[in-house]
Amino acid sequence: MADRAEPRNTLLLTGASRGIGHATVKRFSSAGWRVITCSRHAFPEDCPWEAGPEDHIQVDLADPDSTTAAIDDIRDRLQANDGRLNALVNNAAISPKHSDGSRIGAIDMDAADWAAVFQVNLFAPIMLGRGLVEELKAAGGAVVNVTSIAGSRVHPFAGAAYATSKAALAALTREMAHDFGPLGIRVNAIAPGEIDTSILSPGTEKLIENIPLRRLGTPEEVARVIYMLCTEASAYVTGAEIHINGGQHV
Repeated sequence: MADRAEPRNTLLLTGASRGIGHATVKRFSSAGWRVITCSRHAFPEDCPWEAGPEDHIQVDLADPDSTTAAIDDIRDRLQANDGRLNALVNNAAISPKHSDGSRIGAIDMDAADWAAVFQVNLFAPIMLGRGLVEELKAAGGAVVNVTSIAGSRVHPFAGAAYATSKAALAALTREMAHDFGPLGIRVNAIAPGEIDTSILSPGTEKLIENIPLRRLGTPEEVARVIYMLCTEASAYVTGAEIHINGGQHV
C-alpha cells in the first residue's frame, strides 16, 4: 500500500487583498502552502489567483458574531488538512481618518469608532487564535500578529485608536506566547514601519529622511519575515516583536 501523502501546510490570513497581505499570499503560495484568506469583501472575480475562490471566507471582523461563524467555517475547511492549521497571520486592521485623510486624535475619536477599531485590530486576533487553538496545536503551528511602529510612538498619520490597538496587540502577543507555548504553538509579532503600498498617506516620503536605510520598505520584504516566523527557521522564537522599518525605531 502506498504511503499516504502528507497534507499541505495551510495558512489562514486576514487582510489579504492588498499590500502586505497580498504579498504574503504570494510568498506562501510560491512555497506550496494552501492559503485560506479572510476579508469583508467577496473574492474579486478579476483576481488571477486560481486557488482563491474556494479558499476565501467573507467575514466582517468588526462583528463578533460574523467572526464566530467564520471560525466554524474555517474548522470545516481544515478537515481536508486533517484538522491542522500550520499558521495564522492576523494582518487585517482598520484606521479611521478625518475626511481630509488626517489622523484622528484621542479627543476626537467617537466611542463607537474606538470600539470598532479594537474589535478588528485586537479582539478578532484573539478570537481566531482561541477558536482555532486545537487546529494550531495539531500542526505545531505558529501565529503572527501584525502590529505597527505606531504602537510604540505617536505617528503623524496613524490615529490614536489604531496606535493604541497595535500597542495592545503587542502585549497580547506576549500573553499568547506564554499561554499557547505549552501547546507547541509559537506566537510572534511583526511591527512594520513605512511600507510602500497603495494606501500610503500623503507626506510619507518626508519620513524617509529619518529612516537610516533612506527608503521605504516593500510588502515583499515584510512577507519574507512573516514566512520565516511561520517555518522552521524560527523554531525557537516565540513572544518576539520584530521591527521591519529600516531602522526607523532607533
